Amino acid sequence: MLTAAHLQPAMGFSVGEEREVGEKLLYAVRASFPILDDPDLHHYITNIGQEVLDVAGVQFFNYHFYIVESSQFNAFAAPSGLIFFYTKLIESMNSEDELVSVMAHEVGHVVRRHLASRMKKGKIINIASLGAALAAIALGGGGAAAQGLLAGSLAAGQSAQLHFSRQDEIEADLLAYEWMQDMQRDTVGQKRMLQTMRRITRYRTGQIPQYLLTHPDPEARLDYVESLIAADKGYRVESDEMRNFDFLRFKYRILSMTQKSSVARGHLASELSDPRATEFERTMALYGLSQIDQRTNNYEQSLARIDEVIAVFPDQSILLVDKAAILSDQGEYLQARLLLEQVRRKEPNNSYVLYNLGRVTARLGDSELAVELFKEVAYNNPEFSDVYFEIGKILSGQGKNIEARFYLGQFNLYEGKLKLAAANFKQVADKTEEQSELGKKSREMLALIERLNKK
Repeated sequence: MLTAAHLQPAMGFSVGEEREVGEKLLYAVRASFPILDDPDLHHYITNIGQEVLDVAGVQFFNYHFYIVESSQFNAFAAPSGLIFFYTKLIESMNSEDELVSVMAHEVGHVVRRHLASRMKKGKIINIASLGAALAAIALGGGGAAAQGLLAGSLAAGQSAQLHFSRQDEIEADLLAYEWMQDMQRDTVGQKRMLQTMRRITRYRTGQIPQYLLTHPDPEARLDYVESLIAADKGYRVESDEMRNFDFLRFKYRILSMTQKSSVARGHLASELSDPRATEFERTMALYGLSQIDQRTNNYEQSLARIDEVIAVFPDQSILLVDKAAILSDQGEYLQARLLLEQVRRKEPNNSYVLYNLGRVTARLGDSELAVELFKEVAYNNPEFSDVYFEIGKILSGQGKNIEARFYLGQFNLYEGKLKLAAANFKQVADKTEEQSELGKKSREMLALIERLNKK
């Protein structure tokens, strides 16, 4: 167990200043990429992060984990405990242990405060310029947003200085390795992830992925991890395919949301036809195809496939929620509601259930209950932008335009559209009593946006 004594002291920037940097970075990323705040995906990635934190010990920060929709092979740990996983990186993984190894590595950087150290060494001038340098790294150094952030030579120089050193990487790898053992995870997952990174470094043509620029030398890191595994010959974790059920469901939902349907379908079809694939892997590929069918409005095929998966995994109630989402998209709201209420009785606080139940309830005409369900989702997942849009849409239909405008402001805020959010909140603030709850919340949001925009 890592204790507080292992945590590194502040170097150059205080913990409070690091939190401010992280906040600015988060909204820079939100403004440039979609963040997949779907409560189901968020629940999974947060649980993986919490599993690592449970063995990592006392922390300076409250950690938050984000999935960024991007074709870049990247992951990024902000110094304030914000950790971003890009969908392209997740798609390269084949097991939950590989995901855990990257999660633990990123948490290791935050625990050892490697970026805080490099802030001092790089002579970062202020929080604003540091935020620009970090955001340019997080955005991958490419595209208009990142190029704009790096337009100044100061930011460009600082972003180069913030790349992790070989020693930083070894420290983070060692922590990840030890934590994986504490979690009873297969450390071969760490080895396989590094093998993937080495392969990309060797054979990718064109620009090296941002992750391999900020996390250098996968060859040496792989040798190091292999030496740790060789030295720990007595450490063994029994392989359990069902441990990967949640991971593959998570991965294939992301795949269906972010890849072209033809590409994703081809990937999963090859998995189905691979003679080396296990029955478990084929069933999970069927699940992925069901998700793609849903996204392409082929509901009958989607339902047929999800029923096949449910027949193999009858105890996985989350599959009933997936089926209900398909039925809802098909317009079968009563059937969808029955399934969702069945799962809700077992899992009353599951936000994925509550969100889908809210959508179905709204379409069945019970607006008051739908708003109640959506507000419960928002309470548990305060950065999930779509739920604010759903609430605002219902309130607008009820003629509650000021309240609807507030929720539209929340939607725009978490979509990274700060100017639109500010305009929404100002309209609410101008038309409400200063001491009213809605007025106070709107002014708090305006103060937050002003802080985020501060140079």
